[in-house]
Amino acid sequence: MLNQQNFTDTTQLPPQQHYGGHDMFDAHEALSSLTGALDQCVLYEQHIQDPELQTMSQKHRAFCSQLYNTIVDTYQSGQDPAVDTQSYKMDQNNNVMYGMQPSSQPSTPIQSASEINDEKISGFMMGSLKSAATAFTNASLEMTNPVMRRVLADSVPNLIEMAYEVFLYQNKNQYYQVPQLQQQDMQAFQQSYAPTQGTMPH
Repeated sequence: MLNQQNFTDTTQLPPQQHYGGHDMFDAHEALSSLTGALDQCVLYEQHIQDPELQTMSQKHRAFCSQLYNTIVDTYQSGQDPAVDTQSYKMDQNNNVMYGMQPSSQPSTPIQSASEINDEKISGFMMGSLKSAATAFTNASLEMTNPVMRRVLADSVPNLIEMAYEVFLYQNKNQYYQVPQLQQQDMQAFQQSYAPTQGTMPH
């Protein structure tokens, strides 16, 4: 038989204590990944050559700075933040270029900071956004505080949108090439599934 004295009901705690232990760790991980993304923006913006990438990085940094403040507010209070999560609107169109161009030179790790270029920086941006999106998703899946869960979950589509914007930029500049399967192979994959006969109960 369970000893009820070892359990605390949510209603008996102030809002800032509506967190389980793993919530604190997961939210800390999410905030750390977002901080890393912001720190990278500051470090790399001085090396960006393309004005379009510079504008994108600054826009991401401004959006993520507000997001950071919103999460810190909720993390500390356990309640609705003063500024709700916003919706990120990307500037890129959705056109993707398919196909591979032979590379004139194989890619290798850089040997000095002077080799950092827009291709590398856009890759760093993509990596930090993917890391943050993963951390936010993982944290929101089991977050006991409903406000923090909503803030993190609502932020994932924004991180996805920013990462996709970086992907489109990389693709447009042939930093990220997209190979395609032959048409018959693509169709074989597409036709390898059929609709289920099961329906939702009424």
